[in-house]
This record gives sequence, C-alpha cells and structure tokens, in this order.
Amino acid sequence: MGSTLYLDINNFSRHTSWLHTPMAAYAKYGLGVFAILMLIAWWYARRQPDRVMASALLAPVLAVLAFVINQPVAGAVGEQRPYNKIPNVLVLLVKGHDWSFPSDHAILAGAVTLTLFYVSKRLGFISLAFALLMAFARVYVGVHYPQDVLVGLIEGIVIAAVLRFVLISPVAWFVRWMRSSKFSWVLIASD
Repeated sequence: MGSTLYLDINNFSRHTSWLHTPMAAYAKYGLGVFAILMLIAWWYARRQPDRVMASALLAPVLAVLAFVINQPVAGAVGEQRPYNKIPNVLVLLVKGHDWSFPSDHAILAGAVTLTLFYVSKRLGFISLAFALLMAFARVYVGVHYPQDVLVGLIEGIVIAAVLRFVLISPVAWFVRWMRSSKFSWVLIASD
C-alpha cells in the first residue's frame, strides 16, 4: 500500500510542476514555521497559568527529545529512502543517506503540535495544519513513503505526550518559582 500511494503522490508531483518550488521549500525549511509557532506560544503563555507557560517552554525540549529518541528506532528499522528502492521517481530535494522510517520532520512536527495544544487550542490546530502539510510535502518531494510520515507524526505525538506528563509538574513549579523571583523578567511574566 505504501509504495502504491507513494507512486500516486509522485505521479501527482510530476504533473504539478507549479507546486515544486513551494513544496520543496516547505519540505526543506518548513520546520522554521514550528519554531515561529513555539515563539508565539511562549508570548501567549506569558500571562497564562504556570502549566501553560510550562507547556510553552517544554515544546522545543520535547521536540528535540522526540528527535533524539527516534534515532535508534530509525537505525533499528533501517528503511531505505524510496528513491533508493524505486527506480525513476521524481525527487525534488538533494538525496540524503539517512533512514526513511520514521520521518524526523514528521516526528518534530507531531511533538510540537501536541505540546502547543496544551498552550492554546487555536495554536494547536494551526500547528496541526502545518504538520499535515509537512507530512504531505515530504512525500510529495519524493523523500519519504506515506507510512514514514504517518508513523513519524504519531511517534512525535506519543513521545511528547509521555514526556510532558512526566515533566509538566517540575517545569510548572520552576515557572512558578521564576515568576515570583527577581528573574521573572526572563519569562516576561508581567509588565
């Protein structure tokens, strides 16, 4: 199923050359959108309860931890990129030599998205839209199978959920302490 859907999307890509530049740019640099969303979350959270600010502060940490946790998983699975297995497919990015399954980009997007839902439902849904676009873009440009990005999104969400559950109380305590200390300006807790 994965190869068939991959080839269908690759065929769609061949017939939509007008989308090549924006999709390639987003597939390559789109993680910057998630960085901007995390900054917006922090800005929004500065006047919210401690646990909301803690979630905003945890977003980049959980994304990095999800990425790091995935590295041995990807190595253990050892799935080659589709362009290494399927001849004559259209690839719009420079061909990498790392593993395809699960997608690192999707894992990062999934982890950030889950965490942003704890900051603001609106930011969470905006992030979800960008995460789904990232997942599609990575397949569209030819560097991942659909299952790579789907499992990546799910893995990022699950890892972020578990780690947030473990870390939210100590980080909320830290935020509460920071807000009551002379260092409150670091969090922009008040004007």
